[in-house]
Amino acid sequence: MTALSFTMLRLEGVRQLRNPYTLAFTLTMPVVMYLLFGANAGYADLSAGHGNVAFYVMISMAAYGTAVAMSSMTSLAASEAQQGWGRQLAMTPLSTAGYALTKLTAALFFAALALVLVFVVGYLTGAAASEPWRWLAAAAIILGLSLMFGLYGLGVGLVFNPDSAAALASISMTFFAFFGNVFMPLDGIMLDIARFTPLYGFVALSRWPLTDGALTTGQVDPLWVPLVNIALWIILFAILVTAGVRRSRSRR
Repeated sequence: MTALSFTMLRLEGVRQLRNPYTLAFTLTMPVVMYLLFGANAGYADLSAGHGNVAFYVMISMAAYGTAVAMSSMTSLAASEAQQGWGRQLAMTPLSTAGYALTKLTAALFFAALALVLVFVVGYLTGAAASEPWRWLAAAAIILGLSLMFGLYGLGVGLVFNPDSAAALASISMTFFAFFGNVFMPLDGIMLDIARFTPLYGFVALSRWPLTDGALTTGQVDPLWVPLVNIALWIILFAILVTAGVRRSRSRR
């Protein structure tokens, strides 16, 4: 049995690159938002932690792009499985585990591509950190933690209608970003609410190499705040996946 299908991986990559939705929301939107709210803003060169504001916005948009890529592509994979794709796979040498691994690899590839695009544009437009390792640390945290949104996308794909699951997964990411202190700095009660949203811990930890937990309000988050947020949402996403699997089995 094949563990990973490179042919399917190539075809999936080409299919997604031809998909205007993937190009617009996963690859283009984070770059455009970085240029609008980071590189071309009058405050871009102001100091922020161990770098400048442009670097701060760049990390935020790269994290958003990877979360959208992981959630939308894994929800699409779950929807395909729901629509009977598994029966077609049974006629090929590709196992179910191989199919899942191939889809996860494709999602990781596009998450990494979204991250690299934002970071390259950031590097070319003045995003700066005091030491080079802060770039690598932020990128590694973003890509590693983005796997939790693969779990979220899988759950959405299993629970909701296949025709709307991928759109729902990515649109909900935009909603979470607005209320998760990602697109704009929040303060007061909105910041208190943001700490309970799924993107807050992910983006706060991604910014950690730059900010050491400092917020734009002057407050400082202890490290346990983003870590607890991430742990709780991983548990909730796992529960969503479990509910989706049971719902899927009950339909058969």
